[in-house]
Amino acid sequence: MTSEKRDIEQRTFQFAVRIVRLVNAIPRTTAGHVMARQLVRSGTSVGANAEEAKGDQSKKDFALRMNIARSEAREVLYWLRLLPDTETVRNERLLNLTKEADELARILTTIVKRAGGE
Repeated sequence: MTSEKRDIEQRTFQFAVRIVRLVNAIPRTTAGHVMARQLVRSGTSVGANAEEAKGDQSKKDFALRMNIARSEAREVLYWLRLLPDTETVRNERLLNLTKEADELARILTTIVKRAGGE
């Protein structure tokens, strides 16, 4: 396994852990509950799809699964931008998570392109 593959697996796993911790800090208002659910779903899906891509039989299947991971990372960016603007959560953790989500989306885009998925 290449170091790039290990890196993306490690980063997406750690990203999911950080998302879960953030979600646990979101106030349990009606809007907070909806945003928390969406954020934990998309935030953990990034790594789950990257992990699942390891077992895919073809380059096409691998690229498809990584493309889904990339889409989920982009969705996370949306929810992370929404949280402070709705005054649901305000802290520096959002800045770091937003930066990591953006970097993961960019890395996954490169992986998809190299695999011939775009």
